[in-house]
Amino acid sequence: MACPSRLAVKAFPKATPIIFDVKLFLESNGLRRKIAKFRRKETVFAQGGHARNVMYIQEGTVKLTVLNTAGKEAVVEILGPGDFFGTECLAGRSVNTATATAIVPSTLLVIEKAEMIRVLHAEHGMSDRFIENMLARNIRGGDALIDQLFNSSEKRLARTLLLLARYGKNDQPRKAFPKVSQQMLAEMVGTTRSRINYFMNKFRTLGFIEYNGEIHVNQSLLSVVLHG
Repeated sequence: MACPSRLAVKAFPKATPIIFDVKLFLESNGLRRKIAKFRRKETVFAQGGHARNVMYIQEGTVKLTVLNTAGKEAVVEILGPGDFFGTECLAGRSVNTATATAIVPSTLLVIEKAEMIRVLHAEHGMSDRFIENMLARNIRGGDALIDQLFNSSEKRLARTLLLLARYGKNDQPRKAFPKVSQQMLAEMVGTTRSRINYFMNKFRTLGFIEYNGEIHVNQSLLSVVLHG
C-alpha cells in the first residue's frame, strides 16, 4: 500500500526588520511630531506654561531665559541646530521652567512627550543621540558657569559669539549668523550694552569679526578665549 503523499509546505521568506532612521525621524513630520517654523523673536513656549512637548532644533538659534520674582530676566542658555530642549517634561515637570525664544528665524521639530518617551525606550540610536546632546549641554552649562564666575565680560562675549557661530561643531560648519542686537548680546553675556558696543568695535578693528547684515566670526577670535 502506497504511503499517502506529504502535504507540501510553502516556505515564506523572513520579513526584513525595519531599521529605525534617527536622521529621518528628526527631519520629518510624523505620528505625534510635527515641524514648526518660528519668526525672529517669536516665543516658542513661555515660562510657567504647560510642559508637554520636546523640541529639536533643525535650523536656527533659540535662547532660554528665566524671569525672577523681581522681574529681572536672565539668559541661561543659547541653543542651535542639533539641540533638544523642553526636556523637563520627561522628568515629570508639568510647567516650563524657562521661556524659549527664537533669536533668528528657526525651524523646530515638536515631539509630543509620549512619543518622545516611546522612541527613547524603543530605539537605541535615538536614545544615544539624545543622551549625547544632553551631556554636551551639561558640559556647556558648566563651562558657562565658570565663564561667568572667573572671566571678564570681553572673554564672555568672545565665547558667546563663537557659540552662536557653532565653532567646534563638526557637523555644523557655520561661521556666520544673522546679526543680533547688542542689547541681546548684553543679556547673554551679563554686562551692559555700552560694554558690548566697545568690545564689538574692538573685535572688528582687530579683524576678529565682520558684520553688516550678519556677523561673521573669524577663527582668530579664539585667541581672546584661550589667551585673553
